[in-house]
Amino acid sequence: MGAEGKTRGRRERLRAETTAEIKQVALALMSSGGPGAITLRAIAREMGMTANAIYGYFPTRDDLVTTLIADVYTSLADTVEASWNAAPAEDPVARILAWAEAFRSWTLANPEGFRLIYGDPVPGYQAPEGGAAPDAAHRVCTGLAGLAADAWPHAEPLYAGSGFQWSDFDAGLVDKVRAAFPDLPPAAVALALRIWGHLHGLVSLEIYGHLLTQTPAPEKLYREELARLIRSLGLTPES
Repeated sequence: MGAEGKTRGRRERLRAETTAEIKQVALALMSSGGPGAITLRAIAREMGMTANAIYGYFPTRDDLVTTLIADVYTSLADTVEASWNAAPAEDPVARILAWAEAFRSWTLANPEGFRLIYGDPVPGYQAPEGGAAPDAAHRVCTGLAGLAADAWPHAEPLYAGSGFQWSDFDAGLVDKVRAAFPDLPPAAVALALRIWGHLHGLVSLEIYGHLLTQTPAPEKLYREELARLIRSLGLTPES
């Protein structure tokens, strides 16, 4: 590699390192001051940069927030997908538990990321058309539908009287589910949303500190809720 190539490589490496630091500082500011604390000027001040210099990395605050959301959402999708795929395909209980435990573990390790995706909106933030992380959102949505699909052969008799129709759900959600799992009926989509409610609800309470004042063992509560959820699907929880 010539001198010019080495210089370009060094420049690219330094830019990547600075970009990563900007994102880390943004999440730290959110942790200490809430989503409204994410501003390019505040980040520049924390890093000892000028405001003009940081604009060379992210032209606007919304560009930075979009990148942050895309990064953390993709990380979440990668994590839950890997755990789900590692569980035996023929074992719906193992797959539900793997996805659920991976979701909680990721969230506890990335509380600001969880809040960016599912919690506090960043004041004034305007997401790009189609959302900040459409691919990651699609993967997580499909994963939840996959949990319902895994359980459906066992759960179907319990939901035989369901009155759900495709018109009861968002058209975009229906398109995603039917493309991935064409044999699932509308009742199974409702089931996927109920599974999501069970998992998301307790994790959200934990992340926002509401459970810690009530119990020193939120993980035990979460696993008990998973066991009850699994029984409600006509399955038997693992010991």
